[in-house]
Amino acid sequence: MESQTSIIKNFIAGGVGGASAILVGQPFDIIKLRLQTQPKPTPGQRPLYTGTWDCLIKTIRAERFFGLYKGMSVPLMMTTPITAVCFTGFSLGKMLQQGNSKEPLTSMQILYAGILAGLFASTLTAPAERVKILLQAQTAALGTKLSKGPFDVAKGLYREGGIGSLYRGMVPTVFREVLGCGCYFPSYLLIRRGLASENENEEFSPLRIICAGGTAGVISWTVGIGPDVVKSRLQIAPEGKYPNGMRSVVAEMFRKEGPTSLFKGIGPVLIRAFPGNGALFLGYETANKFMNWVAPDL
Repeated sequence: MESQTSIIKNFIAGGVGGASAILVGQPFDIIKLRLQTQPKPTPGQRPLYTGTWDCLIKTIRAERFFGLYKGMSVPLMMTTPITAVCFTGFSLGKMLQQGNSKEPLTSMQILYAGILAGLFASTLTAPAERVKILLQAQTAALGTKLSKGPFDVAKGLYREGGIGSLYRGMVPTVFREVLGCGCYFPSYLLIRRGLASENENEEFSPLRIICAGGTAGVISWTVGIGPDVVKSRLQIAPEGKYPNGMRSVVAEMFRKEGPTSLFKGIGPVLIRAFPGNGALFLGYETANKFMNWVAPDL
């Protein structure tokens, strides 16, 4: 992870890591989204979902187990380029600061590289999550049906509002990715160094990779949950509901639900963060190790 890796290897290893994270974390992502975007109950009415467990049970009852994987085709299709762009942005950020020096980067330099990775990732994450969220929000409990699949959603969005509609929520996405990646990569590397043996030549074990990656994921999502809630509400809202974009969403949330609304869905987010990001870095590191073995000059 800390050594320079070719763009090709970053692309492949990032795709493997991202796909691993999605397979592990997708059910939690569904629950998070539905908790974040459920309608506010009227006085005296019970909320649609009272919490993480209630949302899980109702989703399985209404849509069976595979309802927890609704909308997964979009993140799977986008995982390789998004994760590759993110990891490539991080590598580029390190390279720009390190140059030809062999000296290890400081914590602040790693943070700057993580911020660049977040900016890179945002360009693809925003439209992919716009489509994914509309698919995930289709729930039998609400009796809604928006589309036949991801391409149907994407075509409809483009037809109605052009490229701007696909990129709705870009600003909070950038906030989330910059904050998240700015913490994500430094946390992973620092935790990994802390867990590693004093013998630098000792192979880094999968358990340590999972622990470092999982903990980094928890830290990253704790920092990024606020912009994520805002992004979800903005991306799922009807056209024209929030004329000032992110500012309108935040103003409404604070007025109706208070500042704690920025942490809605944090339960399933943090439950997902550890295994999902542990799987991501395990997939990434394993894929890199394999490629270094079969194609060291790639």
